[in-house]
Amino acid sequence: MPVERRPERLERVERPRTERAERPQRRLDLPQTRRRRPLPEYDPDAFGRLSERIARFLGTGRFIVWMTFVILLWVFWNISAPTELRWDEYPFIFLTLVLSLQASYAAPLILLAQNRQADRDRVNLEQDRARNDRSIADTEYLTREIAALRMGLGEVATRDWIRSELQDVMKELERQHSAESDQRDR
Repeated sequence: MPVERRPERLERVERPRTERAERPQRRLDLPQTRRRRPLPEYDPDAFGRLSERIARFLGTGRFIVWMTFVILLWVFWNISAPTELRWDEYPFIFLTLVLSLQASYAAPLILLAQNRQADRDRVNLEQDRARNDRSIADTEYLTREIAALRMGLGEVATRDWIRSELQDVMKELERQHSAESDQRDR
């Protein structure tokens, strides 16, 4: 009896092209794309630079003058303007809210700027220490080299020593010459 051949489950079933286009194939030879995060992404370095600029501005006299001008204008307007045009009556609750909001943002920005400055100072300090260590090592090396040269120079004939030796030899020769001439004369 002939055996009926059934397609095995492992055989590939051809699908229409429309199904393939709908479902993307996962490729193992390419890196996965990043998943989108629900939170917005930002560049921490750019944010840090912005916070430093804001903190630098908040620490100037110009900011204090402008802030004083705005507050005085706010108070003057809300006291002397017609009632329909006032937006913040006498206890100035809205002004207090605005100043509190400004302070609540200014404090963390100033702290962030200080942290970044502390990080820069720490890096500069480490570089200064490394530079000082190299300078100390170079100085110690040069000191040892100079000491070795001095010790070596103690054994080397100097110009003054050679001159004094030659003078001693000249005097000895003169004595010998005068002694010989004295012996000949006798």
